[in-house]
Amino acid sequence: MASRPYESYTKKEREARLEHNPFSFLHIVNPGYKYKKEISGKQRFSLVKNRFLEFKEDEIFKTEEQAVFLLHQIHYRNGDIFSGFVGCCHAEDYNQNKIKRHEETLSKRVSLFTNYLKTVRFNTDPVLLTYPKQNALDEITAEVIQNRAEYEFTTTSRETHYVWIIKDLAQIEAIETAIAKISHLYIADGHHRISSSVMLSNEMALENDKHTGNEAYNFILSYLIPENQLKIREFNRLVKDLNGLSKEEFLIRLDEFFRIENRKQDYYKPTYKHHFSMYLDGEFYSLYLRKNHQIFQNALDELDAQILNNFILKPILGIADFKNNKRVTYAPAQKDMAYVKGKVDAKKYAVGFGMLPVQIQEVKQIADEGLSMPPKSTYIDPKLRSGICIHEF
Repeated sequence: MASRPYESYTKKEREARLEHNPFSFLHIVNPGYKYKKEISGKQRFSLVKNRFLEFKEDEIFKTEEQAVFLLHQIHYRNGDIFSGFVGCCHAEDYNQNKIKRHEETLSKRVSLFTNYLKTVRFNTDPVLLTYPKQNALDEITAEVIQNRAEYEFTTTSRETHYVWIIKDLAQIEAIETAIAKISHLYIADGHHRISSSVMLSNEMALENDKHTGNEAYNFILSYLIPENQLKIREFNRLVKDLNGLSKEEFLIRLDEFFRIENRKQDYYKPTYKHHFSMYLDGEFYSLYLRKNHQIFQNALDELDAQILNNFILKPILGIADFKNNKRVTYAPAQKDMAYVKGKVDAKKYAVGFGMLPVQIQEVKQIADEGLSMPPKSTYIDPKLRSGICIHEF
């Protein structure tokens, strides 16, 4: 029943699941499939709500009789294990900056998703929140997993999920107490989801003359995970052209900011901050930001993705809109520099860049300074599935 995000499937994958699995959550998020028609806007939102209600009526979804936490553990095929508590955070904690963000959101996208939530009145994609390691929460996790999980399933990509339902009142109180002692939570993934949920909460509070702050619309479905468990990987960059420059002119422009070494066919991956890998015209290069340019005003300036933007993409390659410019493509870490090499060799792109992954302390420092990271600065695991747990409001 649980599914990946809708857009992560190819059209053929989606159609196969919709055709052969009547229980897939994709039937809810793609309600037009029943009528073999693409449906959008308010009509789609209403049909999503109808499909959801049908799943409840057929008892595919069952409501817990009391308030609970979930412990959701994910085992990846590479040996990584992620354990997090699923519950709800309060919109006011976001408004008061107790939940900190490190990315900008697109107002149009937030507004659209707010209208969606206002119609469907449920949320099934937890915001990924992280916190410094807490011994008390680790101890509760160790205690809970001694029992058999209520739910266990393995996906076609060989991730195994275990879900424990925490109903014991003493354990619930211990979790709440431990989380209450944490000064700040940080958004690891889900900036648009939490922004739209908070916008909805604020709107509904204004519309409710008897608003108390305890209504279900004030709470946001969240997955809380210790920061030492997060896996942060990089996005590589691919650029269509050299902005009218020849290869030699481009290298000369780079030389102003970077020490350049031609690695020929030697596969190069950076091992230090402010070092970059570049693949150009059949050869690898290492780029080291010159020390006289390592003068940083804040945590954002020191971020490698920002350095790439400030010293290469914007001034040399003429790319200023990093979110929407179609000349630049972002490839997640699993599409490594070998993938980048293949794309450049195939003449689909002129040049590719790689860098080190961002560290969690960099993310937190940028959030603490109230700054926003460039698009596609981090690829963060775990990736959560839709439909495992749902918060209605």
